[in-house]
Formats: sequence, structure tokens, C-alpha cells
Amino acid sequence: MDIKELKNLNIGELTQREQVLKKELFDMRQQGRMGQVEKPARFSAIKKEVAQILTIINERKMSNGKKN
Repeated sequence: MDIKELKNLNIGELTQREQVLKKELFDMRQQGRMGQVEKPARFSAIKKEVAQILTIINERKMSNGKKN
């Protein structure tokens, strides 16, 4: 997903997307132990997207904290 698309999602959707990506990463690690990973470059793409999601969530929490 593109960063612009991620910013349009609400926090619930972002956390759900994060969980899906973390499960995919876990499954890929299991495949890697057996030597069956088809797209090893996907590891870094998943990690990058998870980091972007966490950054967006933290930014929103900080901005909500300042408003109150």
C-alpha cells in the first residue's frame, strides 16, 4: 500500500492492516526456515509498511493528545 492510502485509513483499519502484515511476515519466516520463500524482497517491503503504519498511528495519537 502507498503511504497516501495508509494516511486515509482510520486507526482501527491501520491496526488491522498491521496485524495482517505481521502474520504474513511470520508465515514467510516459517517458509524461510524450510527454504521455500518465493519472494525474499517481500521481507523488507513488509517491515517498511509496518513501520509506516506505526508511525502514522503514533503521529495521530500525539496530535490527539495536544488537542485535549
